[in-house]
Amino acid sequence: MVSMVKQVGPNRFRETSGRYYEDFEVGHVYEHRPNRTVTQQDNIWFTLLTMNTHPLHFDEEYARHSEFGRCIVASPLTVAILVGMSVSDVSQKAIANLGWREIRMPAPVFAGDTLTAETEVTDKRESKSRPTAGIVGVRTRGFNQDKVLVCEFDRSMLIPKRGHGVDDRADY
Repeated sequence: MVSMVKQVGPNRFRETSGRYYEDFEVGHVYEHRPNRTVTQQDNIWFTLLTMNTHPLHFDEEYARHSEFGRCIVASPLTVAILVGMSVSDVSQKAIANLGWREIRMPAPVFAGDTLTAETEVTDKRESKSRPTAGIVGVRTRGFNQDKVLVCEFDRSMLIPKRGHGVDDRADY
C-alpha cells in the first residue's frame, strides 16, 4: 500500500494513500495486502444483496450434487474483493474507473479460501481531454491459498497528476 502523511495544520497530519499518474510504471507489479479469507457468510450476504438466486451459492444440498460437491463463492463477490484489495495501491486517487475487460474465472472460490491479489500496470497515457490527468491500464490477478489463479481482469482508470487530486486541495 502506498501511504503518505501530509501536514494539514500546525501539529496536525493526515494520512493519504494511492498513486498519482506519475507514480505508475508499465511492468510494475503491486502485491496487495492484507489477504482476505472468504466465508460462507460473506457469500450468502452477497447473494442476498445482489438478488442472485442460483442455489449453487447458498444451498449446500443442491451444491453437494454439483460437479463442485459444495457451494461456490459468487463470481462477482470474488471480483469485488479483489478490487477492494487493490484500491489503496491502484485506484485510491482515481477520478473514475473507465472500463473493465476480460474478466476471467479460471477456478472456483470456496468458503474458507484465502485470496491474495496483485496488479500489474499494463499501459498508461496522458488524457487527451484532461491535461491534469492520465489513463492507466492494469491487470489484477487473484490467487487462492494454493497459489491457483482464481480470477483476473483488466481495467482502466482516470488518475490525476500530482498536484491535481482531491488530496491536494487545501479545503479537503
